[in-house]
Amino acid sequence: MRLAKFIALPVLMVFLGCSNLTTTQNGAGIGALGGAAAGGLVGSAVHHPVAGALIGGALGAGGGALIGNQLQGQQEVQQQQQEEINRQSSELKRQREELQKIKKQGEY
Repeated sequence: MRLAKFIALPVLMVFLGCSNLTTTQNGAGIGALGGAAAGGLVGSAVHHPVAGALIGGALGAGGGALIGNQLQGQQEVQQQQQEEINRQSSELKRQREELQKIKKQGEY
């Protein structure tokens, strides 16, 4: 029971605290937790759970940050592309309205 509280509290804090973090930071945090858990399990098999958790957490944080950074870069590119699409759509709409206005002027 005590171990469950020890594990549940940090996990809950991470999920509640990650709302305003970047994708890179989220990746590092999730990687650190996963790495620490895996490292703790591996470390306990060789009777050094704390060392395993520390090493696993560090490696997990590094790997998670790299993956998160890659995802963040992709999100930024997609956002820039969407902004360009929106600008071009606005320009097309403006040109269509102008064309309709010219056509109406030609009818009178």
